[in-house]
Order: sequence, then structure tokens, then C-alpha cells
Amino acid sequence: MSAFADISATSGSTGNRVTNAIAMASRRTGVDFSYLLGQAKIESSLNPTARATTSSATGLYQFIDQSWLAVIDKHGSEYGLGWASDAISQGSNGRYHVSDPQLRQQILDLRKHPETASVMAAQHAADNKAYLESKLGREAEPVDLYLAHFLGVGGATKFLSVHDRAPGASAASLFPSAARANRSIFYDRSGNARSFSEIRDRFAAKLQKSSDSLGGPVQYADASSAAASLPSGARTVQPADYVRIETQRLSQQPDVSVRPQPQTARLAYLMLATLGR
Repeated sequence: MSAFADISATSGSTGNRVTNAIAMASRRTGVDFSYLLGQAKIESSLNPTARATTSSATGLYQFIDQSWLAVIDKHGSEYGLGWASDAISQGSNGRYHVSDPQLRQQILDLRKHPETASVMAAQHAADNKAYLESKLGREAEPVDLYLAHFLGVGGATKFLSVHDRAPGASAASLFPSAARANRSIFYDRSGNARSFSEIRDRFAAKLQKSSDSLGGPVQYADASSAAASLPSGARTVQPADYVRIETQRLSQQPDVSVRPQPQTARLAYLMLATLGR
């Protein structure tokens, strides 16, 4: 779901902020930093405001509208976003709704905020990991988490179950719709269908390449220590850290037009990316 983002958009302080946001999310949730970094590189080239041209996918992790509303509904209250999760309802058809259009847009715009996007992507990955492991009876590896991102957790469970039993079997016949939409993944250049193991191995290599190109595990240590806003000696990141860091960041903005107004105070620490600089 690449948004064809420009990697130059993440240079300098923006790049540092993105990397630190991912490190904080990893530290908070326990999800592998290299996986989160590689996924963000693949999805958006680390551009926090990336937009896809063919869908509603937005932000570092290219959440579509429905996926974002779902993860905010489930985990928002853990990060001071109770106002957002309380506003989201799920219809009988499974789709998520927000009755107030303006509020809905504010919630969707949080995808452009690196700290929020990163921690929600990490929480989503943690949920998928727990589900996959309960169904597969083995540890879910980073590539398995990416398959859950690509196929949905139900599709990934189906894919990996067959992969573990018959890795050499053709995957396209089991996933005809996904194969039609992603021909280069399910077929080689000669038109031959790829096996389950070939597809999984290619995703694993893609994740590894993306992580290595940005420093991989070595950068994790740097990014963690660079999060100087965290309390000295803190072992874990707390939701309050996200609030405090963004409050500090807003207070340092020289332009009064970006300071929170009363009607948007609840968004003050999360809306920096959308308020403008």
C-alpha cells in the first residue's frame, strides 16, 4: 500500500522525530523496532504525511480510514484518546462510524502524527501477533506480522497455516482476489505462480532490506537514547510521555496561530502535524 512518498520529506529534524516516535512505540509495546521501522519505510518512505493515490491510506503506516478507526476504537483510551474512541461506533455491518464529520476528520488526521501513528501501528501489530500465535501454535516472526498487515490477520492465518504444512504449494489459487490485485507478488515475471514460501521469503527480504538501509537494530539503541524527553532511568514509555512531549513541542512553537484554542485543547498534544508549522 505504498503512497509513493518522497524520502527527502523525512530529512533533518522530521526524520529524527519519526525515528524516535517508532522507538518510543517499540519501547511501549514490546513490538520489534526493526520490524516497525522496516514497515514504515516500505509503506511511506518514513513520510508522516504520505497519502496513497488509490485509497484512503494515510500516514507513516498507511492506515486506511476503517482500519484507523478500528485501532483507535480499541486502543485510543490507553493513550489519552478516550474522546476519540468514545466517538467511534461500529455498525451491524462491521464498519466504524463517527457521527460528527468534523470530529471524524480530526480522528483521521491523527494518522499524520508520528507518535500516534507509530504506537497505534505497534498496538495493531501486537494484536495480530497474539492472534497469529494462538492460531498457528508457534511464535509469529516479523514477516508474519507484515503478512497480517498485507492480507489482514484472518488472511495471514490462512496463508501461514498452509505455508507451514505445504510451503511449496501455489498461493494464488487460495487467494485469487489478492493475486489479481497484486500480480507481481503472487506471480513471477514469466507468469508462473509463486509458492507460499517464495512469497513469504520475498516479504522477509524486503523488510530486512528496509530496516538495514536505515541502520537496523543499531539505530534502535541510538533512537532510544535520543528520546531525551523521557524520564531519566525510565524502563518503559507511559502514555503520559506522549502527552508531555507534545505539550512541550506545542509550547515551543513561535507562531501563535498553531497554539491550541479552547475548542481544540483535547487535540493539542496530538495535532501538531496537522496544525501546520
